[in-house]
Amino acid sequence: MTIPIGFYGMYLYIAPSLPDMSNMKKAPLLKPIQIYTSDHQLIGEYGGKLSIPVEYQQIPPQFIHAFLAAEDSSFFEHSGISFKGLGRAISESVTGSDVQTGGSTITMQVAKNYYLTPERTLKRKLTEVFLARKLEENLSKEDILMLYVNKIFLGKNAYGIAAAAKIYYNKSIDQLSIAQMAMIAGLPKAPSRYNPVADPERALERRNWILGRMLQLGYLDQKQYQTAIAESINLDMPDRGVMTRFPYIGEMVRAEIVNKFGEHAVDSGFKIYTTINSKRQAYAESAVQSGLEEYDRRHGWRGAEANDKPLSRYYAFADIYPAKVIKVTSSTFEAEFKDGSKTTVPWSGMAWARPYRSANSVGLAPTQASQIVKINDIVRLRPNANKTLWSLIQIPRVQGQLIALDPNNGAIEAVVGGYNYYQSTFNRSMQGWRQPGSTIKPFIYALALERGMTPFTIVNDDPITIGKWSPKNSDGRYLGAIPLRRALYLSRNTVSVRLLQEVGIERARQLLMDFGLQENQIPRNYTIALGTPQVLPVQMATGYAAFANGGYRVEPYFIDRIEDAYGKTIYKANPEYACISCIDQNNSTAQNTMATPDDEAFQHHMDSANHASQGKATDTNKSDYRQAQRVIKSSSAYDMANILRDVIQVGTGRAALAIGRDDLGGKTGTTNDARDAWFAGFNGRLVTITWVGFDQPTTLGRREYGGIAALPIWADFMKNALAGTPYAWVNLDKNAADPSLHASVSTISHRENGIAPPMARPIYKPAPVVQAPQNNDFADLNTDNELPNTQPQPVKKPEPRDDLEDLINQVQ
Repeated sequence: MTIPIGFYGMYLYIAPSLPDMSNMKKAPLLKPIQIYTSDHQLIGEYGGKLSIPVEYQQIPPQFIHAFLAAEDSSFFEHSGISFKGLGRAISESVTGSDVQTGGSTITMQVAKNYYLTPERTLKRKLTEVFLARKLEENLSKEDILMLYVNKIFLGKNAYGIAAAAKIYYNKSIDQLSIAQMAMIAGLPKAPSRYNPVADPERALERRNWILGRMLQLGYLDQKQYQTAIAESINLDMPDRGVMTRFPYIGEMVRAEIVNKFGEHAVDSGFKIYTTINSKRQAYAESAVQSGLEEYDRRHGWRGAEANDKPLSRYYAFADIYPAKVIKVTSSTFEAEFKDGSKTTVPWSGMAWARPYRSANSVGLAPTQASQIVKINDIVRLRPNANKTLWSLIQIPRVQGQLIALDPNNGAIEAVVGGYNYYQSTFNRSMQGWRQPGSTIKPFIYALALERGMTPFTIVNDDPITIGKWSPKNSDGRYLGAIPLRRALYLSRNTVSVRLLQEVGIERARQLLMDFGLQENQIPRNYTIALGTPQVLPVQMATGYAAFANGGYRVEPYFIDRIEDAYGKTIYKANPEYACISCIDQNNSTAQNTMATPDDEAFQHHMDSANHASQGKATDTNKSDYRQAQRVIKSSSAYDMANILRDVIQVGTGRAALAIGRDDLGGKTGTTNDARDAWFAGFNGRLVTITWVGFDQPTTLGRREYGGIAALPIWADFMKNALAGTPYAWVNLDKNAADPSLHASVSTISHRENGIAPPMARPIYKPAPVVQAPQNNDFADLNTDNELPNTQPQPVKKPEPRDDLEDLINQVQ
């Protein structure tokens, strides 16, 4: 009686910790997460474990027989416990024997695999026994066996028989031969020791033993047995590496899933549907790669990667293949690839390779191949489309990024974090803090518009000194009195600084934060007018979206919905929309698509009752959508968008005219010594930001401005991304005053009767104006007061004009 009483006492001790059986059939299964684009194209699978659940009725009878023969031939007769095997296992646990022979039935293995840790203690073994009994009391034998074949570890990250069939034989379970079923059934005992990949001889011995047991137990007849014994292993293992179609977004999603759900989530079987458009993503990756390679060619050939090194050390990526030079003639060279194949590179494939001298200079053009390569050089080659012609190429040291999003709701449609993910996994779109240069100027100008100026306000482009700082224009020239509109599309530095003086540093900092910039990255001095804050490209996309959508702040997002392993939606994004009334227009085929905001916070010359009735009509059947927060007036966004269109039409972004559309606006940006090159641009349906630079900030070289280094990438992408799409431009809110009603010649230093020009009420709440910090060259700055000897130069009074048309002509 001692043993039963002892076991009963142990049961009373362990029973409270036993898991609930009610959800046993829904126990979690292991399967990689799958990430899809918005158009349901597979981006990739992430997670090392694979489990493909099957129902009991789907399991071939011979597969069940193979497991019974291998693991538990009396499974359908016992009550979940093998007392003979249990006694042996307990004895080994108590004595501390190094030989652990097991003793578990299939039911006990289910208990262990679903709920218990692998520790080898008496308590854990007894818990396994009690849990096995509980399973037998609550589930049928068929249910228990189904759980077993779905969860058991079978080597090579396969969990369950369907996963093993896929991994080892690239088949479904109903396609397996009896010999293949027996091979898989032999794995639970020791998945590494009996693995047909690691040790085929031992695996074959184990398989044949199981086939013999199946014959002995009557599961096979003699003919079936002989046929199975004669079969070779015949593995067919597909490549299960992480798919690399769009790796930057794939890693963004994987990291976000782990952050939200924990490390185990990568084996949850989730299906994650992103906001990424597969075509636009492909265009983005091509544009970034081509643009960086074009920059790299401009700066010359740096020489072979190595000489007389094993070719096996070098790997292909981005359609660029390593090869070893084996022969050089006057105008060609022959190279050998890793697989032993060879090709001859003609002069046309290497003539570009002028030697690199510095960031600002290259050597003379080569005249023969020996000036470029020599025997045993390790070089990179790229083929043409049908691999009949190969060209010399080098991996760029320069980096870049592109991010594109929908300005109406912030959905990221394309993101490329660098030249190639396998060269550098660092995602510059989401992690790369850089100075934005002149791409920040539209935010400063927007605040000036908010404070009552217009595109036609005359501003002063003359030298200015603040303390020890004297900002200069990039061309070293000054244009004097010019319209605000022209000052921006020509990117005049002195005007940006004067505008910041007028509106105040703290007001500007507040609005920059409203646009999406981070407070602790915005300095408290006048240099912010020229782009000294640290920004992420995704933040710049957020800011420029407000110009494209009529003045609203949208939040970027890239996960649209998540389904669990059983197809149930467990997460659905609920973004805020700038234009709720425009949602149904996204797929419109109309030739004139306007991105029109819903309302205008400041109503001018409009009847309030009419306004209310129109607003109500706008919201009809749109109650499921959330309205984004307005950060600037519709009129300010409209004016700014049209000024930025001038940047492309007549300003520093004229290279984008090659796209052949007139619904595009944007701004170039270049930081000191050309360490960063930017282009930020948009139309009414797509905002795109491009950046080029070195990870360790150094000069890109003379004349490598934003319009030269970054704009071509933007234009390449936008030309393809917008091909076939209708005209889309920001439209003035129907309730806003026409800016032409306020188009008057005014200046930032002249106020009639001491009263500032009329202005609409700011929508955001500006921060208090406070004194700038006491530091370095800016120790004497104060945002409230103009300092001695820092007074802006007086503005020349404009000549009298008969009408506004003359002024508009001047702007153009």
